Amino acid sequence: MPLRAIEETATAEATTTEAMTPGRETTPGRETTTADGTTPGRETTAAEGTTPGRETTAADGTTPGREAATAEGTTPGRETTAADGPTPGRETTAADGTTTGRETATADGPTTSDETTTSSGSAPDGEAATAEALTLAARRIAGLGDRARVCGLYDALGAPLYHDLATYDDPETRALLTAVRTAPGSVLDLAAGSGRFTLPLLAIGRQVTALDLSTDMLALLRTALDRAPASMRARCTVVRGDMSRFALGQEFPHILLGTTSLSLLDEDGRAGLYRSVLAHLAEGGRFLLTVLERGDCDGPDETAVRVTGAGGTVYELYEHWPAGADSRTVTLLPADPPRGDGPVTVCTDRVAVLDLPRLEEELTASGLTVTSRQLLSPPGERHRVTLLTTEASR
Repeated sequence: MPLRAIEETATAEATTTEAMTPGRETTPGRETTTADGTTPGRETTAAEGTTPGRETTAADGTTPGREAATAEGTTPGRETTAADGPTPGRETTAADGTTTGRETATADGPTTSDETTTSSGSAPDGEAATAEALTLAARRIAGLGDRARVCGLYDALGAPLYHDLATYDDPETRALLTAVRTAPGSVLDLAAGSGRFTLPLLAIGRQVTALDLSTDMLALLRTALDRAPASMRARCTVVRGDMSRFALGQEFPHILLGTTSLSLLDEDGRAGLYRSVLAHLAEGGRFLLTVLERGDCDGPDETAVRVTGAGGTVYELYEHWPAGADSRTVTLLPADPPRGDGPVTVCTDRVAVLDLPRLEEELTASGLTVTSRQLLSPPGERHRVTLLTTEASR
């Protein structure tokens, strides 16, 4: 969930929905396919002479596809930033059923007051079940029985749910836009997904290269670009590639990587990411990235929140994250599935947790110097998000 910024510099004016998603355009985009990601050929399909967004597929940057997570959340996979995205109002309910308080925030779309249930995830005496099997999410999935269609948050089934919860006005997005505004030049948006950062960056006039490995997420981005003005589409290049190893043949003054995305990579993958970033960072350029940590070490192991998407659908969002754990599990499903025996999409992924000290140590060892740290969330909140600004150590 997005967290309120406590730094004045993180409150730049937000890009309006009208600026990012105006009326639908009928002109299709150019689609470019390359063999190595650096020498694109061009197949022009645009009608009526307009210049739409471009898509590039980099064969040298691909890796095996992501696996769908199991109902228990044991299969690693991409985890949505939407879990740290829209922030609806929510009512917190303790394990004993008593109400502990109400928070009010603004979501991207209808704002509602939603209930939050917490659980410690501990096993009752005498039971041989594991703590994971006793999570609220696991019980909810079990209750659906054969109706549950379990998938990852970034695949064909999960991507539309993620996109419905994505927000373009949150502290992280505002902080990144503020940082980019301080210097001119193009932007490389890594793990761009359906365009959470890409679309606002285009709206403020930047040239953006959006790179992501998920074809399903990029399909959503292309749809958003189709609805955008031709001037925005002309400034966007969409690349299917692996953020841990990519070769684009150009340098960028700004390279961005959003919350939790870095945690999708193992140690070797992160090392490859740092090498690729350094190879694409222009002289004096900056690599901006955010890291997510737990900020309430005495909080519950699991939370369950009702969140409302931009389209009006209400979802149940579960997060199982014991304090000190090396990973967290996020599960998302519709709060009110249709009656009957029809299928219900359940998105779940387990993602590694990378703390700030370790991240800074890795960045320094790779040849990147941290020049500033900006806390984007109030102390004590469950999600502590920090924005790091780094430069090449030259």
